[in-house]
Amino acid sequence: MMNNSTTTIDLIRHGEPAGGPMFRGSQDDPLSALGWQQMQAAISNKDEWDLVVTSPLLRCRRFAEQLATDRQLPLEHDERLREISFGDWEGMTADAILADAPEALTRFWNDPVAHPPPGGESMSEFHARVRDGWHHWCREAAGQRVLVVCHGGVIRMILAEVMGIPLNRSFSAMAVPYACRSRLRIDQSEHGVFSSLLSHGA
Repeated sequence: MMNNSTTTIDLIRHGEPAGGPMFRGSQDDPLSALGWQQMQAAISNKDEWDLVVTSPLLRCRRFAEQLATDRQLPLEHDERLREISFGDWEGMTADAILADAPEALTRFWNDPVAHPPPGGESMSEFHARVRDGWHHWCREAAGQRVLVVCHGGVIRMILAEVMGIPLNRSFSAMAVPYACRSRLRIDQSEHGVFSSLLSHGA
């Protein structure tokens, strides 16, 4: 019989990366000075966690490592929580892509499932790996309070999974600004596993 437990998972998007807005994806830029300030402002001494999980990319990992060290918390890195790869658009601004391939970018914005970036990761592949990571930590950290430091796309995939948002609307359904926090609750009992969104916003 399954043990009853309640798990609280806080998702936090990284702050502003060095280099400004662009299709960054797997490009491994660190946080800017402002990005560090945004992350520090997003948490408080009242926050209590048992575990920190992070994307391996610098804009997430360095903050997660510092926080885990400061609060003497266990830290786990998970490759499944990397941002989506934007392929040929990596490192390009939206304006640069619009100047070069406006129809491709418009198609991606309107339906990212059917029209992924050229050479990039498909939305279904991205969703599948994030879903695998999400389900892993829901099981592995059952009954704990967890902070997950990750990316806007990753948070959208998790919220789509929890809230039943269609994949082709997952990128447009919710705004996820820098240092945005979302809190989810997972209740596990002999009747099943139930997930709910408790809060979403900066």
